Amino acid sequence: MRTLGDPVLHTPCAPVTDFGPALAELVEDLFATMYAAGGVGLAANQIGVARQVFVYDCPDDDEVRHVGHLVNPRLLAVDGPAVRGPEGCLSLPGLEAGTERGDRAVVVGVTREGEQARVEGEGFFARCLQHETDHLAGRVYPDRLAGRRRARVLRAAARAPWAVG
Repeated sequence: MRTLGDPVLHTPCAPVTDFGPALAELVEDLFATMYAAGGVGLAANQIGVARQVFVYDCPDDDEVRHVGHLVNPRLLAVDGPAVRGPEGCLSLPGLEAGTERGDRAVVVGVTREGEQARVEGEGFFARCLQHETDHLAGRVYPDRLAGRRRARVLRAAARAPWAVG
């Protein structure tokens, strides 16, 4: 798992152009890594692969489970009230901060087979969709923070045992 400070997390990922067996294997590897780490979403660059792919197994606010993946995703809409809620990340293990996100998100992309896909989420699942699309654009959630909240997370990350030197 790549952690905050690793350049791959801060560089926009390249689109996927090869929809062969390697992509299917990447999606399976992402799910396995996400489950092993206890996460609800994982982007390819978090395991060092700078390609536009993410997976999710995430509940919404009604505890409805959403499981899937997106290739070459694009955030189509973010709306609803802006909600500040606790947000963590497998690339910043053990840390979280109140991060503002839209309460509804729509993401479009394709499946690993190249079929068109549209995913809509509300509440916590919307947060997950926005978080993972941010990763593929080279952003991590502290990039959305300001002031003391941002400084607090970055100080804690610098002191963490997993900090990139």
